[in-house]
Amino acid sequence: MANLCGSNGRKAVPLALLGAEVTVFDISEENRKYAFELAASAGIPLEFIVTDIYEIDLKAYGGYFDILYLEGGILHYFGDLDKFMNILYGLLHDGGQLILSDFHPLGRCISSDGEVNYFDTELKNGDVAYKGAFDVDEQKDFPDVSIRLYTLSDIINSVVASGFRLKRFDEHRGWNNENIPWEFTILADK
Repeated sequence: MANLCGSNGRKAVPLALLGAEVTVFDISEENRKYAFELAASAGIPLEFIVTDIYEIDLKAYGGYFDILYLEGGILHYFGDLDKFMNILYGLLHDGGQLILSDFHPLGRCISSDGEVNYFDTELKNGDVAYKGAFDVDEQKDFPDVSIRLYTLSDIINSVVASGFRLKRFDEHRGWNNENIPWEFTILADK
């Protein structure tokens, strides 16, 4: 199983505890260090590749994985969604599964009080994940990241265009049971 943009192993380690052989791909060396500490504490092996997702070695990992697991709001970090989906497709062996859970584009628009245009295609500067959890003085040293918001049709069409067979699409309420979609999950096969 591959956990792409797997951050600090917070999902990879529980998946490994359930018996999966997990490889995390993430751009952060700091996340790798934390993930290895977490895996060691849990007594499980974990492979962690520090790389830009666009630069994954498809000669080494092409067709290698049974399952790709992606979650937690990552799509907005990719400026070229079709390229990203093609990489995902290339990582799976025939019959493999993609599980993708992300922020719902409509929820982002609603929660922004009208500041986010649903159909905006521009790259924008944004905050790195969890920046707000740090002291204000520390936050000034955090770099901005480029983000690109996608419509729901952008996402679904990119999944399908890359060759995946869409098996299921579910929308989810927020943690407080809001009556609007905050997240979605896609299940697709190669």
